Amino acid sequence: MILLKTYKLKNVNFKLIVSVIAITILGILIIGSANPDFQNKQIIGMVLGIIVMVAVALVDYDFVLQFSWVYYFIVNALLVLVLLIGKSVGGATRWIEVGIRFQPSELGKVLLILFFAAYLTQHEDEITDRIFIVKTAAIAAIPLALILKEPDLSTTIVTFLIMASLLFITGLSYKLVGICLAIGVPFIAAIIILVLQFGESIFGSHAYQARRILAWLRPEDYPQYAYQQQNSIMAIGSGQFLGKGLGNDSAESVKNGNYISEPQTDFIFAVAGEELGFIGSVIIILLLLYITYQCIEVSKKAKDLSGRLICIGMAALIGFQSFVNICVVTGLMPNTGLPLPFVSYGLTSLVTLYAGLGFVLNVGLQPKKY
Repeated sequence: MILLKTYKLKNVNFKLIVSVIAITILGILIIGSANPDFQNKQIIGMVLGIIVMVAVALVDYDFVLQFSWVYYFIVNALLVLVLLIGKSVGGATRWIEVGIRFQPSELGKVLLILFFAAYLTQHEDEITDRIFIVKTAAIAAIPLALILKEPDLSTTIVTFLIMASLLFITGLSYKLVGICLAIGVPFIAAIIILVLQFGESIFGSHAYQARRILAWLRPEDYPQYAYQQQNSIMAIGSGQFLGKGLGNDSAESVKNGNYISEPQTDFIFAVAGEELGFIGSVIIILLLLYITYQCIEVSKKAKDLSGRLICIGMAALIGFQSFVNICVVTGLMPNTGLPLPFVSYGLTSLVTLYAGLGFVLNVGLQPKKY
């Protein structure tokens, strides 16, 4: 298996590349308005991301997938390292500092996509076998448990949804999916009801999770925990149709009044809503949808299952993470920290997303012949 191949220019997905660069530039402008101190760093992240994406796109993904178990062990090792020597910010330990600060769980999502793309392809014929499903669940449970331990519930949920999507595309039985939904939906509803009934006590040492649910459902009773989300909703609403303009100095601005802490990260969509209005918010959502759609389109032309799974994994990552982030910022879900792909500040997130799309581009460069 050779590392590089000769590719044809006609197979390059320029629509995906242009849309990704466009939303990143838009994100850089919004970050500059939210907190100018981070704008230049995000520009460096975009340049580095483009270089990584091009380099990865030229590497034969078949060659890369030969080392799938290496990626799995790297992910788990980094997540264990986070728990041992990680830097704690805001009550969560999610970062490692070794000259630079990076978040292993962001890199882990892309590496786990590569791992499961290879693993599920090798065991495609066993996808309906109960023993194989249990074994796969055990393999998936280790990194999920480590991410949850940080604690990082939102990333755990998104990572789980990515894995579930890959299993479904491989051929997991519709009946089993239906059973999981039939159990999962009532279970979540029951937790919410119990939290409303008994309060924080049912979560024990993880009472902060109950507080977030309570602050979401009863913000007037938990103002100290609901203020960030409530101010975010107010900021988006105040932008109305056209917004107040990027970098505005309006005294009535929620952002200018510092009512949203760290607006350049998880709540960047609130800044977009206030300063770009409904039109700007819709443009961001449409760009994210289009990038997700392009990943799915590339998957349809993949030459094999592993290539298709890489594309679907990246589509799931971008789609689900965008959905959760925007739902949180608009008050449709409890507050949980998760960056908005390509828009939020964060070099680890940005560069790893570009790397993941590099693999999608490589799948597109090797389309099936018929």
